[in-house]
Amino acid sequence: MTTKHVDVLLVGAGAMSTTLGTLLKQLDPSLNIMMVERLDHVAYESTNGWNNAGTGHAAYCELNYTPEQPDGNVNTDKAFTINSAFEVSLQFWSWLVENNVLPAPSEFINRVPHQSFVWGEENVEFLRKRHEALSATASFGEMEYSEDPEVLRQWMPLVMQNRDPNQKIAGTRVPHGADVNFGALARSMTKYLKTQQGFELRLNREVNAFRQLDDGRWTVRLKNHERGGSEIINTGFIFIGAGGASLPLLQKTGIKEGKGYGGFPVSGMWLVCKKPEIVEQHHAKVYGQAPIGAPPMSVPHLDTRIMDGEKALLFGPFAGFTTKFLKTGSLLDMPLSINPGNIAPMLSVGAKSMDLTKYLISEVMQSHSARVDSLRTFFPDAKDEDWELAYAGQRVQIIKKDGNGGGKLEFGTEVISAEDGTMAALLGASPGASTTVKTMINVIETCFADRLQSPEWQEKMKEMVPSYGQSLENDAALLKTVRERTLDTLNLTED
Repeated sequence: MTTKHVDVLLVGAGAMSTTLGTLLKQLDPSLNIMMVERLDHVAYESTNGWNNAGTGHAAYCELNYTPEQPDGNVNTDKAFTINSAFEVSLQFWSWLVENNVLPAPSEFINRVPHQSFVWGEENVEFLRKRHEALSATASFGEMEYSEDPEVLRQWMPLVMQNRDPNQKIAGTRVPHGADVNFGALARSMTKYLKTQQGFELRLNREVNAFRQLDDGRWTVRLKNHERGGSEIINTGFIFIGAGGASLPLLQKTGIKEGKGYGGFPVSGMWLVCKKPEIVEQHHAKVYGQAPIGAPPMSVPHLDTRIMDGEKALLFGPFAGFTTKFLKTGSLLDMPLSINPGNIAPMLSVGAKSMDLTKYLISEVMQSHSARVDSLRTFFPDAKDEDWELAYAGQRVQIIKKDGNGGGKLEFGTEVISAEDGTMAALLGASPGASTTVKTMINVIETCFADRLQSPEWQEKMKEMVPSYGQSLENDAALLKTVRERTLDTLNLTED
């Protein structure tokens, strides 16, 4: 059996791997990079269009990124972190468009205003405080707030249609929000990579085993689902960006940094409407408050989606529970991921998460009419027959040790890197793809630290991401310059 030698092996062909591959190819075109994918298509799991909401997460409308504290104040730390990270993504995508790496922006990103909508005295007061805290800063200075039904009717006609006039309501709006087809984005980057010397894509390949050699390099055994048999890859660096499958793959590497991690899989469903007479009445992503007991990724929202030039409306997500780690995975994924190193934190989280589990199961058991009833809190005139159910991708939330012999469940993303810098893996979910560029730059800073210090890599990084090495939160002038350029390049300004 012959062994293929490469510099970089990317496992999984989604948003993370394609972004890292594109960054590295720009930094050093001579790198030999291979990307392997277990399916026969690129970006068909979590990154695929209908497997996620397509929200360009900038914290403009997502209320769970600004939790209210016990003292009544609103914590905005996470909102600023996510907003800055998305600005990095916009800069890189703009550079790729300007340099003809990506196609016309409308093929992967479109302007869809980001709005929040709440009802009830307490929720209105929270939204008012949130707006006051955020809009006083440069990052969120364009955020508008209103409790006026006529203004809200202009922002979100379907949401206000035949709504109880006595209901206390409020909303916020940022006009330059984005709807992103992350699947199209990943496939465009892969199409570009395939034109570059020293890049190879192998589909229908599943990673079976990892082994680190004495010289620090790795051998990786692949199963070829297309022709049968196995293949051996020898590589200096591995990135695991395989969505829900990243956890079991990380466990197979045996690196000490991956010990103790477990996964809590959550499935999702959407209500989708494609009737033009309804779709054309709504052009926004409108986020509300999560129901009591619901996980953060179950924040309800009514969204405009634009994919392959066609508009549709999406409402959800309706969470569910399954033991699969991938939409195309196995019911044995979760049980097989349990080992002596993570059983204690997993049991601890399981004991503390009974309410969450019951909530997820109750979501699965809902009828179509019950789901449309939930939609009617956003769109009072919604009719059962206008909406159909679609299944989203799987999300595997992180379970990790809490330092007290137990475990904690985290809703977010985390990169686990080997101490020697030869491997990194990304676990978790939202905000996921929106912050991919910042996350992958962090991988480069950790695993290619020496090379990144070179003048050539520093210059190239600042060319691709002009704000690199600077804080957009603390430099209003820089943010203004960067934002004007990206919104113009990606056609995200108002008509």
